[in-house]
Amino acid sequence: MVNIRELDPSASPLDYFGFELRRRREEAGLKQGQLGACIFCTASLIGQIETARKVPTREFAERADAALGTDGTFSRLVGLVLRSQLPHWFQAYAEMEARATYISTYQAQLVYGLLQTPEYARAVLGVRNHADLDARVAARMERQRILAREQPPVAWVVLDEAVLHRQIGSREIMRNQLARLLELPANGWTQVQVLPFEVGQHPGLMGSFNLLRFDDDPNIVYTEDFVQGHMTANPDALREGFLRYDHLQAAALSVEASAELIARVMEERYGHQPGPIRSAVA
Repeated sequence: MVNIRELDPSASPLDYFGFELRRRREEAGLKQGQLGACIFCTASLIGQIETARKVPTREFAERADAALGTDGTFSRLVGLVLRSQLPHWFQAYAEMEARATYISTYQAQLVYGLLQTPEYARAVLGVRNHADLDARVAARMERQRILAREQPPVAWVVLDEAVLHRQIGSREIMRNQLARLLELPANGWTQVQVLPFEVGQHPGLMGSFNLLRFDDDPNIVYTEDFVQGHMTANPDALREGFLRYDHLQAAALSVEASAELIARVMEERYGHQPGPIRSAVA
């Protein structure tokens, strides 16, 4: 007899997703392999998701809704599932980020998470820990959905020039990542400026930070160390954060000149053609 793992649907969003997937599949009179055939995956994958051993992707959830006629149930649930895969200390920031109307960020080391390609994110997140890497990458990609909303936040990103030169992953990954940055200004909501090496000392030498503004809530400044993140609405911290950011924007290249520099680094440092970008169902 097959040993079916019993889930407590209240234990976590992932457990609830798996519980509901099994319940809806059985209501439809489908075996795991039959459902897998409908949504182009294996019976084993269906089983792993139903037992909360694997995190579903958004594409999987959308296909499950279509196959089971569940009117968007799994597409709605998968956002909660993926957010729950973020580090516990980061989840509160991700919720505030999703509600912000204006995001300002200075990044000294890496491309901001909302702008990362899946391959770049995988290389960053897998530096010291490969456990649940697929789920952690999917969670980061889920965060980016706020930029595709009908009314996305205004996002203004200042990147240190070092971000362009620091190779994360392969040269192909970097070329695709810089190409992604060049595509962003066309939407009008997200703008990128580069702080060039020639500036020398500047107000961002203490490290990366984010500023979130809201229509109806207090503004927030967010910083991270190697252990956790720190959010505060303290007026003194906000005043200092916005002042530093104003100086960084003033010292950075214009959006147009920044795009020219990104394109030049992309060609000169990573100058081979990017390969196709692949995405998995789950």
